[in-house]
Amino acid sequence: MPPLTVLFEDNHCLAVVKPAGWLTMGDQTGDRTLLDVSKDYIKTTCQKPGAVFLGVVHRLDRPVSGVVLFARTSKAASRLSAQFREHTVEKVYWAAVTGQVVPAQGVLVDSLIKDEQTNVVRVAAAVSPAAQACRLSYRKMNTSGAVSLVEIRPETGRSHQIRVQLAHRGWSIVGDQKYGSKMPWRPGLIALHARALTFVHPVTKLPVTVSCEPPATWQQWL
Repeated sequence: MPPLTVLFEDNHCLAVVKPAGWLTMGDQTGDRTLLDVSKDYIKTTCQKPGAVFLGVVHRLDRPVSGVVLFARTSKAASRLSAQFREHTVEKVYWAAVTGQVVPAQGVLVDSLIKDEQTNVVRVAAAVSPAAQACRLSYRKMNTSGAVSLVEIRPETGRSHQIRVQLAHRGWSIVGDQKYGSKMPWRPGLIALHARALTFVHPVTKLPVTVSCEPPATWQQWL
């Protein structure tokens, strides 16, 4: 694993870059995670002899890169988790997609249903009992050949929301074979990047914005 890139750090919060392909936290694979590496970082830099606490307040899908925020205390974890739960954290994503992104900007509203057994999400009728309302805004930033770079600001935080809502319009994210992409990408990865987070600091109550550039492999679209 490459060394950890720290974007923001104080006694209450730790924001780092999650490389595409890393798990945010553990799953059934038992693979080493961003949480593991971040705990090791705190243990080393702060010379902590015992167990390190880091609270997971949100996650990114394994194929996705970008900003991940951890809480360094239980109080911070509770306050940050509430912000994510109440959708007051401002999130900005970039995605490289295929298809004609028309209109060039707008708002997408859908109802989504997740199949827990297959981990696949689909657009459903709003009247479906298990459907969850989803909303995001988007704007096309530029186009390079068959690929458009799109900025997305989700207003809700449903599983696979961005991937499904874009694919439903025919704008599949490059490499996202799960949701219909025909354009190959790096194995197991998709061209979706969590560009920035803006949250209210759990102690100072001041707004904090943390951002990171997309991976070098995106240079062809920037």
